[in-house]
Amino acid sequence: MISINHPTITNNGVVRPTLVEVNLDRLNENFRAIQASVAPAKIMAILKANAYGHGLVEIARHMITLGADYLGVAVLEEGILLREQGIQAPILVLGGIRGNQVPLFLKHDLTLTASSIEKLHQINEAAEQMGVTARVHLKIDTGMERIGVHYYSAEGFLEESLKCPNVSVDGIFSHFANADAADLSHARLQLERFNEVLRFYERRSLPTPVRHIANSSAILALPDSHFDMVRPGILLYGVYPSPAVPRTIRVRPALTWKSHVVYFKVVKPGHPVGYGSTWQSDHMVRVVTIPVGYGDGYFRSMSGNAQVVIRDRRYPVVGKIAMDQIMVNIERETAYNDDEVILLGESQGACITCEDLAHWAGTIPYEILTNINTRVPRIYIHERENG
Repeated sequence: MISINHPTITNNGVVRPTLVEVNLDRLNENFRAIQASVAPAKIMAILKANAYGHGLVEIARHMITLGADYLGVAVLEEGILLREQGIQAPILVLGGIRGNQVPLFLKHDLTLTASSIEKLHQINEAAEQMGVTARVHLKIDTGMERIGVHYYSAEGFLEESLKCPNVSVDGIFSHFANADAADLSHARLQLERFNEVLRFYERRSLPTPVRHIANSSAILALPDSHFDMVRPGILLYGVYPSPAVPRTIRVRPALTWKSHVVYFKVVKPGHPVGYGSTWQSDHMVRVVTIPVGYGDGYFRSMSGNAQVVIRDRRYPVVGKIAMDQIMVNIERETAYNDDEVILLGESQGACITCEDLAHWAGTIPYEILTNINTRVPRIYIHERENG
């Protein structure tokens, strides 16, 4: 066992019954598989939203040991936290910025996303005042309509970037809207638009900044999009972006979410279980209580659909999922207090996948992972410790 990232939830070394295990060996395998597939492109490990629920700081440190060239986060605060924890690798903040945030980016040596001429000027002016050179990546909107300069207006933006003496343009990037779809026509159109923007540098015989557009889906489905660097997010953690994406790289989930039985009772027929009295049995059943709920990110919308694994068998969650507890119907089977419960993961072939949880909740795997609350401790293990 490597470390526990939430010591305030421990008591004399005893961890809360509900926890997340992150298998570092699985992360190693996933990283190496992606790296081999995209070589010679560099890797920007995407760590936004608490590293997709896996733990921001610990995963950042681990990615650096694996040789990640860049770290990618979504917001300024994530970048600052990594710097405060001693992370010195290049960090790109991918999201939009406000002008008054720029000095903090520069103070903490974070790479900014420059998404407009106005932002470029704000960055340049702040860098001049502080006597530093700001590192930026230029954001081009090729069809996402989120942030970034439209591809058809990009030439003036790139021209302006050459006139900012206190700005170093280290990269230029875009983002796919539909690379996870079965029909890749829009993604290919975005790629064509990005390539046209990049010809700006060729026409002027200028060195091209680091080019990147490939997210997890494009890493798998669009090799032409790999360019100089790729940005694996959910794929890095062992989950495929969508059923439509070809599984050209083998990855395995690194995260297991588990809990333990804390109560056992026999429930008579006609006695409803849980809030709203939405479920009852017409015969005597055994019901166990598990200390996890929507306050931990176990979505209430899964009520009536969710299953868990106890003693290598799947059982249904019954009644409404509460903030901190769920009840599971084990019928006439046996379970004891402190028995392990798999919420997400595998036990002797019985498995609950991220896709299962997403289906039951009516959402996508990304939301499942990123919503596992930070009150759930993360424990970092190696494969041999996980059996």
